[in-house]
Order: sequence, then C-alpha cells, then structure tokens
Amino acid sequence: MSLDRNRFNDRVWRPALRAAEVETGRDNGMHALRHFYASVLPNAGESIKALSEYVGHQAPGFTLRTYTHLMPSSGTRTRAAVDRLFPDEPPADGPRRFLGP
Repeated sequence: MSLDRNRFNDRVWRPALRAAEVETGRDNGMHALRHFYASVLPNAGESIKALSEYVGHQAPGFTLRTYTHLMPSSGTRTRAAVDRLFPDEPPADGPRRFLGP
C-alpha cells in the first residue's frame, strides 16, 4: 500500500498544522519535512547512497547535489575525523627522530 502525498496533506498534515495553530504553506509543508529528514540522516552518519534510496532518487549524486547545503556540520565532522588520526604527540619513531637532538 502506498501513501498518496496529496491526500495525506489535505486530510492529515494541514488539519494537524491548523489544530496546532501553525501556519500552513510551503515552509511548514511536507516538502520542508522531506528536507529535514534528508538533512538529519547524513548528519547522523547515514550514507548518501542509503539516503538516495530512502527518498526515491535514482542516483546518489543527485541526492548529494540536492541536499549538501543542509549539512552544515560536515566540516566539523571532517576535521574531527582527521584529528583522530593524529595523536597529540608524534610516535617515538616519527619525523622528530630524524631531526636530531
């Protein structure tokens, strides 16, 4: 069984927004919810390939191009990953060994 987006919007989503006294419209619509979903998963570590399948895109590249602007913390995660590779002190047999006393 599939969910009809328009029927869900008309019969469930918009009435729920009105009941919560939240303005209806694109900013609070299902499209915004889709963008939220598509930004939360990569920030939580889900792969672009899996996200692409979840949102129904044929190619992960399209998903990446579409949602990359929604991943503000990716730079922080990248720096942290690289920092974890390098200890605070170089190993005893590292580059300093060759620099002399």
